[in-house]
Amino acid sequence: MTTLAPARERAVRTAGPAAWAGTAGLVRHGLRRDRVRITVWALAVGGLIAYVGAAIPAAYPDQAALQTRAAIMTDPSGAFMTGPGYGLDDYTLGVMVANEMLGMVAVAVAVMSILAVVRHTRAEEEAGRADLVRAGAVGRSAPLAAALAVLVVANAAVGLVLLGALLVVGLVPADSLALVAGAATVGLVFGALAAVTAQLSAHARTASGAAGALLGLAYVLRGLGDAAERGGSVLSWTSPIGWAQQTRAFVDLRWWPLLPGVGLCALLVAAAFALAARRDVGAGLVPTRRGRVDARRALLSPTGLTWRTERATVAWWAVGLGVFAVLTGSLAQGVVESLEAQPALADVLGGGAAGDVLSSTLAAFLAFFAMAVAVFAVVATQRLTREEDAGRTGVVLAAAVSRPAWLGASFTVTVVGCAVLLLAAGLGLGLGAAASVGDAGLTPSLTLASLAYLPLVLCFGAAAALAHGLRTGAWWVWTLLVASILVGLYGPLLGLPDAVQDAAPFALVPRVPAEALTARAVVVPTVVAVVLVAAAGVALRRRDLTA
Repeated sequence: MTTLAPARERAVRTAGPAAWAGTAGLVRHGLRRDRVRITVWALAVGGLIAYVGAAIPAAYPDQAALQTRAAIMTDPSGAFMTGPGYGLDDYTLGVMVANEMLGMVAVAVAVMSILAVVRHTRAEEEAGRADLVRAGAVGRSAPLAAALAVLVVANAAVGLVLLGALLVVGLVPADSLALVAGAATVGLVFGALAAVTAQLSAHARTASGAAGALLGLAYVLRGLGDAAERGGSVLSWTSPIGWAQQTRAFVDLRWWPLLPGVGLCALLVAAAFALAARRDVGAGLVPTRRGRVDARRALLSPTGLTWRTERATVAWWAVGLGVFAVLTGSLAQGVVESLEAQPALADVLGGGAAGDVLSSTLAAFLAFFAMAVAVFAVVATQRLTREEDAGRTGVVLAAAVSRPAWLGASFTVTVVGCAVLLLAAGLGLGLGAAASVGDAGLTPSLTLASLAYLPLVLCFGAAAALAHGLRTGAWWVWTLLVASILVGLYGPLLGLPDAVQDAAPFALVPRVPAEALTARAVVVPTVVAVVLVAAAGVALRRRDLTA
């Protein structure tokens, strides 16, 4: 009798109403945990669209100016990066948002969705908290159902803010709603996909990485399809992002391309629940690959161990930045022609005479990629906090490893990773620009010039290290970084005072290779980074772990 009771209890908890017990409570808990994240994502996406709606009329004051921008989008590389190119013959603000911004917004919403679902499913199991939750009156299906409910609320919140931004800038309500629905559909599809990958892998990082890789594949398929044929080809229809863009918002609105996304989302949700019912809590359906019996000598050092855990992340970042840098560089000739036709835009990029427009444009592109690498620097350094919260730092420090050595090893890997990413961005930008304008000398020039930003991006990583040492949270680092990026990107268009623009961190580095690199631009941020890391080491030694 006692041997049958556990089996009967498991059967009840995996089928029928009992399987969903506790879902409402978990939904409330999940929304409470994510209320700040959801708000930040909603304001970021909505704020971007609101800014574009306000800045574009100032940058492109008449229809002729808008058509010069549309001409860039007719190039295959422009279609790859933006969309299928509907409405290019009569380029309006709404057409521009649908053609150029919808893909970007959809990717952002998809990333938010993937992270949210994995955080509430696989990450909870990996951290051991799911066992504690399941010990209460919680059914087997409740955690996954709650995660998907949070996913729906998050997408709805972002969609409402996004819709408000579109309406505020004066766009048509029906087409604006279609654009929002398209972005939300992409978010739901990839959130449901993350629910599936969370059942397959035993690690949150692998689950989110697999879903993110499929998101990247979807973007590439959509890009290749749109580049092959204006309006999109058959390949464009293999991507959920392509389905959203095929609604033709602000051109020839149609809703039916969203139906495949709804159907795929339903199939993925059903698959996720079916897979969840066939595995043990904490385990993945795909067995973890067995490692070597004896560790390599490199793993015996803190630096080698850190590099082993971070090398895949660096590789994926390098591939992503490199691909987008090539595509961005391939637009060089079209952008130069547009800037020469609009002197005001050339001034925004720092261009003077027509002969300087190309170098100024490429220098501005290089600065944009440096901003992305600064984001990586902060994310990579924050692994220290993640390792400490997971309890792995204590295990490492139990060996003959000091706290400063552990901090130094992590920051060393961050330095190497940032250098690799900058070189990948510079090389990709140079290759794309060289192919566009027929100047092979741009490739080595831009590749070497990219390293000029290394000391600056490391300052942000060092600030994140200090935040870890002080255990203050990295919110102030992210605030400083986001403010620096916003001023660097939009300062001229927003009409900010010259003093503010000149004081922005990314303005302290000359726009290489258009401008000569100065010793001050290298020495000052290097000294700042060293001081911040040293202060982080002192702070880390003076506090208790996880305190």
